[in-house]
Amino acid sequence: MFVGALLRELWLSGVPQVEVLRSEVDASGYDLVLECRSVVRHVQLKAARLGGSRANVGVNVKLAAKPGGCIVWIYFDPVTLELREFFWFGGSPGQPLPLPPDLRVGKHSKGDSTGSKNERPNIRVLPKGKFERIDNMAALARKLFGGSAWVDECTIRACPEN
Repeated sequence: MFVGALLRELWLSGVPQVEVLRSEVDASGYDLVLECRSVVRHVQLKAARLGGSRANVGVNVKLAAKPGGCIVWIYFDPVTLELREFFWFGGSPGQPLPLPPDLRVGKHSKGDSTGSKNERPNIRVLPKGKFERIDNMAALARKLFGGSAWVDECTIRACPEN
């Protein structure tokens, strides 16, 4: 649903040239690679239902080594499945993911045979307070691809036809 909504936003804005690549394995910290007008984003998607109480998410440190690494946390309506709220964590296009060095190491959600929850050395716990709330898909598209030439020439939903 997210990819469809983002593509619709970009296409209606006169930006038809978008590449979407999906990760087959969740080992490098990203779910999608998006490229639009030579801006590349490695995107980790997180989802939660509206009214949920989740206060943080786990982030793979390998995402910080990917070009334009970012995290999009989507809140959806559990009845209609409508994408309702977006939260963003990332840098400018082309910049690495700005993971704070003081984040705690994540732990497995299930304990081992002794009940101990072992650390996950490549996972850091990122609190929701580190994310920026994004009002709508148009604003999220600007966050993702804001450094590209087409944004300098026009604004989302006002771009000339290509």
